[in-house]
Amino acid sequence: MGIRLVKGSWAWIVPLGIGGCLLVLAGFFWLGAAAVAIAGCLLFFFRDPERKIPSGDDLILSPADGRVVRISEGEGGGEGILVSIFLSLWDVHVNRAPTRGKVSEVVHRKGSFHFAFRDKASEQNEKNTIVLDNGRNRITVKQIAGFIARRVVCWLQPGQLVEAGQRIGMIKFGSRVDLILPEGTRIAVRKGQRVKAGETVIGYVE
Repeated sequence: MGIRLVKGSWAWIVPLGIGGCLLVLAGFFWLGAAAVAIAGCLLFFFRDPERKIPSGDDLILSPADGRVVRISEGEGGGEGILVSIFLSLWDVHVNRAPTRGKVSEVVHRKGSFHFAFRDKASEQNEKNTIVLDNGRNRITVKQIAGFIARRVVCWLQPGQLVEAGQRIGMIKFGSRVDLILPEGTRIAVRKGQRVKAGETVIGYVE
């Protein structure tokens, strides 16, 4: 089975790899080796593996690969539970929908670029806010840029219907994803736990 990469990433990787090989053949070994190494790093970073997505209308799935760094109540105007996930450089950076539903909002906000593992990144950093309405609840996903990750990509439009586990975007080179869940959600993860986008169950809603 071949390596699945994020759409469009081959346009970066192939020229770097071929160019690096040509430079090595031309006698510019270190320059060529550096180009090939960068191509290899991009190949790793832009990987987009398939996931086994669990089914269930009450499930809330992780929107990102990474480590849970914060769980707190009183979010989203005082009625909600926040689950924050930090993505290191080594994690898969493709984000996935935590539930099926209709995209009611996609809002981009400019901001700072604090280290993504710090709590103030949630409030102050540049971000995309995506609100999903599944007919019973509204689930909010925030794609948050970091000190290194300075490009947030969202593949959704308001009014679009999405399925749980569907690819919704990515954040390039280390980042944070916040998930705001309805009050009363039964949280199934703990702080410090590793999670996988589209596979790990974050919680259960009524």
